[in-house]
Amino acid sequence: MNSRHIGILQPGHAPDELAQELGDYDACFRQLLAGRGFSFTTYDVEAGQFPDGPEAADSWLITGSRHGAYEDHDWIPQLEDLIRAIHQSERPLIGVCFGHQIIAQALGGKVERSPRGFTAGPETYRGFGHEKLVLNAWHQDQVTMAPKGLEVVASSSGCPIAGLHLPGRILTCQPHPEIDPDYLAGIVKLRGYVLNDTQRADLPKRIETMPLDANKAADLFAMFLSGEEIGMLLPGNAEA
Repeated sequence: MNSRHIGILQPGHAPDELAQELGDYDACFRQLLAGRGFSFTTYDVEAGQFPDGPEAADSWLITGSRHGAYEDHDWIPQLEDLIRAIHQSERPLIGVCFGHQIIAQALGGKVERSPRGFTAGPETYRGFGHEKLVLNAWHQDQVTMAPKGLEVVASSSGCPIAGLHLPGRILTCQPHPEIDPDYLAGIVKLRGYVLNDTQRADLPKRIETMPLDANKAADLFAMFLSGEEIGMLLPGNAEA
């Protein structure tokens, strides 16, 4: 049985109504990785709550956030320092959405707002060890330059750098395997004002009918957090 302790670094919160009904962002990851023997501690880094150092957990995970990695907040440089310390400690570190972006930025990559606007709902990716992987997305910012030494391991038609990997140490993911259809529907209800008219009209049906591959991503995350080797495919373009 796996007994690794996972530190969750949470740089933002779900809307109160959604968090009360379905849980906050950290709860989504606890559910995604449930039944695998992990224990968890959450650090509210947005509120300035940080661990003493990388040794506080066996492996680490950074959640999503409404904030941009490039924004001016006191806690962002502190989080970047911790990312670099975890990297140096050689403990496994996963970042999802904002987590993907802040890891890239902390290690010398670049994050920018996409002129395409928001990407929302089920998207098809190539990579993460699969020819085709459908996961929920909710973002406008993207990594536009990967840090030196990290391999791009996933992409979609609208997001060329959707995942980064450094064996045994870093795995990042722009989409949200932890967000299920009910949770995404709640986000759309409360924050759908950021979407265009076409997205607001089409998204409910896509959420309801398009099967997700979250379990495949969960298996990959669990292997990586446990210190196991993971196989990757070259990214390429996602299927239309």
